Amino acid sequence: MAPTIVTIATPDYWSDACRHLMRKDRVMKRLIPQFGDACLQSRGDAFVTLARSIVGQQISVKAAQAVWDRFAKLSRRLTPGQVLKMKVDDMRAAGLSARKVEYLVDLALHFDSGALQVSHWPSMDDEAIITELVSIRGIGRWTAEMFLIFHLMRPNVLPLDDIGLINGISQNYFSGESVSRSDAREVAAAWQPFCSVATWYIWRSMDPLPVEY
Repeated sequence: MAPTIVTIATPDYWSDACRHLMRKDRVMKRLIPQFGDACLQSRGDAFVTLARSIVGQQISVKAAQAVWDRFAKLSRRLTPGQVLKMKVDDMRAAGLSARKVEYLVDLALHFDSGALQVSHWPSMDDEAIITELVSIRGIGRWTAEMFLIFHLMRPNVLPLDDIGLINGISQNYFSGESVSRSDAREVAAAWQPFCSVATWYIWRSMDPLPVEY
């Protein structure tokens, strides 16, 4: 079997965003230089990215990778059409719960039937894409926001439901005191229009390993 070729893309706005954030925000001025040339990367295709997010829900990163590896071996290529051909028993044997099997099938149906406007996503605004994605079973706002950041590489996403972002703002801006969503939104006002980039650096400040989805 030929190896899968993964194309890695990086955002063309990253350098401009870093300069802007370092000029506008004292914490970013300190954080950004600590991580050199590292930046956000997008890999894989839209269907695989969302399928991985479903597989990884509510289990550890290590467990999610193990289940994903077994699931990926069920087909030569993980396309919506191939997933729809899989047997439920085989998917369950790979370690997927009955609910996650239902979610993956629903995701595959949305892609296979053309219900999602994938070709229109580049010209759609963030909220319109989120609205479309959350119509799929098993995908909530947080997953849709991760998709916007890590797959579509949208520059100005602020995932207020992300515990890592909230904890990072608490540590970096409030000396570890608890932070509300409105506190986080106030801090992020200085990040506009590059909230995704600032969020990525806040994540890095909490865990030096790059965040990938």
